[in-house]
Amino acid sequence: MQQPGEISELIFDTDSDEARLSSDVSSVQGRFESVSGLSQPQSYRQTASSHESSSSILSSASEEEDAGENWPSEQTQQPITLQWTRPSCPQSSVAHTYTGGPRGKKDNEAPHINDGSSPLSVFLLYFAEIITLLVVETNRCYHDYIDRLDDGPCPEPDVTEADMFVFLALTIQMGYGVRDKLTDYRATVDQLYTPFYGTMMKLDRYLHILRYLHFTDNRNEPDRTDENFDRPWKIRDLSEILNTAFSKFYNPSENLAIDEVIVFFKGRVIFKQYMPKNRKRFGIKIFKLCDSTGYTYDMKVYLGKDRQRTAQHVTATHATVTELTRKTEGRGYKLYKDSFFSSPELFDDLVKKQIYCCGTVRPNRRGMPQDPRPKTTKLKREDIRVRTMADLTAILWRDKRDVFMLTNIHNAPEEGNFCNEGGKAIKPQTVKDYNHHMGYVDKGDRMANS
Repeated sequence: MQQPGEISELIFDTDSDEARLSSDVSSVQGRFESVSGLSQPQSYRQTASSHESSSSILSSASEEEDAGENWPSEQTQQPITLQWTRPSCPQSSVAHTYTGGPRGKKDNEAPHINDGSSPLSVFLLYFAEIITLLVVETNRCYHDYIDRLDDGPCPEPDVTEADMFVFLALTIQMGYGVRDKLTDYRATVDQLYTPFYGTMMKLDRYLHILRYLHFTDNRNEPDRTDENFDRPWKIRDLSEILNTAFSKFYNPSENLAIDEVIVFFKGRVIFKQYMPKNRKRFGIKIFKLCDSTGYTYDMKVYLGKDRQRTAQHVTATHATVTELTRKTEGRGYKLYKDSFFSSPELFDDLVKKQIYCCGTVRPNRRGMPQDPRPKTTKLKREDIRVRTMADLTAILWRDKRDVFMLTNIHNAPEEGNFCNEGGKAIKPQTVKDYNHHMGYVDKGDRMANS
């Protein structure tokens, strides 16, 4: 009775995973200039062929939809002065200290939860406050309605927490046997008769809760004419309770990933997104920060273009990443993200907060090296070109297409064209780590659908 049910708006869409593979690579067109006189280690053999591919690199499903609106014009941004050079020899090793603690439950916040605890105990750890919120606001909405009536019917008894638990359980259970109408679940005809629903809660009581179900006080509605109007204000308290609980009771792994998911939704809401490349084209976009288990540590609903932050010379993607990582600052976490979010300016901003990053990047981002001119030099397959600026490394690796990477986690690789003794291409460690860690958000998405 605690499985996902009829509420299809809360089902995550993972069918677009295949369509998102390698779109980072295909969207990149720039190339590094060739540098004459490059030395290559003698222990490797040069080749132009490869049996490995970087096609597993993940990217956002909506880069094309949002790329134009997320970045302010060149005239509104402050210039970034970066001095990129070829890596020095010998290279200094990049070492970052992680002080975030082991992954898992925070014992000081939930000492009564252990390996033998029931699923219900873990559920209540996150949703007990939400149940209380639902009971309070649902009763408030009903009493406000009764107070507006001059001569209304006899008031219904207040909804209790036990009533709310039964209501939610029945709603989820209905998803296992979808019927045309709510009354069909209490039908008495032989082919539809299911005594379970009527035994647990009478139909009138169920419809009463459904009619007045609320998450906030309607009297707190903000001014809709305000340019900073909070569009999801009716569920703002619910969202904040969940995000607080996500980080309160759990300590994430050292490696984290930021990406987006689409919640399938075809109702009427102004921030609903249209994704023509996805099988389920309509939905609500949510940016999520996940760890290696797929656990959602923080999330944010995309509400459209943020004009206030754009006016402050901060890109929307920069502001999104900064907001999602605010609870991980100062502990040496390693963050992986795709080209929709990555930029030298963002990497420099996060490293000041002891958050180190790796990800694909678009070569035309502000602050990227200027000496690799787009379409100037056609590299051979498995060629690597590297530029560094302090601990920040920009890498171009030629596989089936040009792959641009930006990292301050890894040591700068050597330039050249490398294969192992069997003639197979050697994939850069930066690309290997990115492919391994970037799937955390999709892993959590699949778990939510299972």
